[in-house]
Formats: sequence, C-alpha cells, structure tokens
Amino acid sequence: MILRSALLSSLTWLDHGFGTRHAPLSQDGMASLKQIHSAVVLDAASAGPAGEGDALVTAHGGLAVSVRTADCYPILLADARTRTVAAVHAGWRGTVARIVAATVAKMGGHPADIYAAIGPGVGVCCYEVGEDVARLFGLDAPGNVDLAAANRALLIAAGVPESNIELLNACTRCDAARFHSYRRDRDSAGRMISYICPL
Repeated sequence: MILRSALLSSLTWLDHGFGTRHAPLSQDGMASLKQIHSAVVLDAASAGPAGEGDALVTAHGGLAVSVRTADCYPILLADARTRTVAAVHAGWRGTVARIVAATVAKMGGHPADIYAAIGPGVGVCCYEVGEDVARLFGLDAPGNVDLAAANRALLIAAGVPESNIELLNACTRCDAARFHSYRRDRDSAGRMISYICPL
C-alpha cells in the first residue's frame, strides 16, 4: 500500500508516493542517497546513488528522487511553476539544521509556488527526547517533540504558503500494522521508500 498526498495528487505533472510496510517499492531506477542526518541537499541528474546527504532535487522528467525512513519524516516538495521536485529525509538532526529550508532554497524558484507533503513519521505522541535534544526545540526539560509541526513551521518561515502544506498525520511507532519504526523495532526495523517524480 502506497500513501498519496491529496495536495500533490492535484498536480497532474508528477507522480509520488509514501511507502509503508506493505508497499512494493524499490529504489532501483530512482535517484537515492547515503543518508547521514544532515542538511546537505544534492541535485540528481540520473538514477542511482547521488552521494551523501539527506535531500535530493531534480527537474529531470521521468527521474524519481527518493528517501528511506523508519520514524524520520519523508517530505516531498514540488514547484508548480518550474516543475522542480525534491525528496527530503528529516529526523531531529536534519530538522534542527533546517534541511527543508535548505531544500526550498536549492529548488531555486519562488517558495510561494511550492507544494509540500509531510509523510508518516514518529508522532509527538511517541517521540520523547532527553533534555539535550529537547532544548534544541525550545523545551526546558525532557519531553515530547513534534517533528512534523517543526518542519511545517520551517516551510512556512521559508515562504511556502500554509495552504500549500499537507501533513499526513500518521505515526510510524503507533501503527505497527502499516509502518516500520526504528523506535519500536530497533535493529529489526525495515525502511520505507518515499519518492516524487516529474513526468
């Protein structure tokens, strides 16, 4: 089963999907990354590994850019004017480093033309962090962090209209039937592939 964003589905010139435990997706034929929990954004010109980083951008028709997640958030972006797309892997480190803002800048157009979908990830219900990480998100003590909301706020601050952002609101840790979760399953956790492709 592949999840779709209603917002991105309204853009008829692209294909996209958020993987689940049962999605028959492979990164074969897609551009991919060695993900390193960074704010590094790379351009993709062909299928296969593009290098080390956590976001891929392309305007090449027929080329899917992809990320792999198992609690971190997959974020898919599309510029309706330039038809540039991006796939982002955002865990807490990438979120603190503002990777979605770096990706919006790398896409090179006007942020007001960008549509964004924030896919399944560990929800605020399940994402308790220690004091060191909590402080990075403005908390004074250990507590629960909302990575989806944090990335939504970063997109808005980067100039993406609030109405152009969709949250799928699915917690990977809560929903074992649909999603892999590193927090829940540790080293036995699989990974889910999310992708976006200009047609």
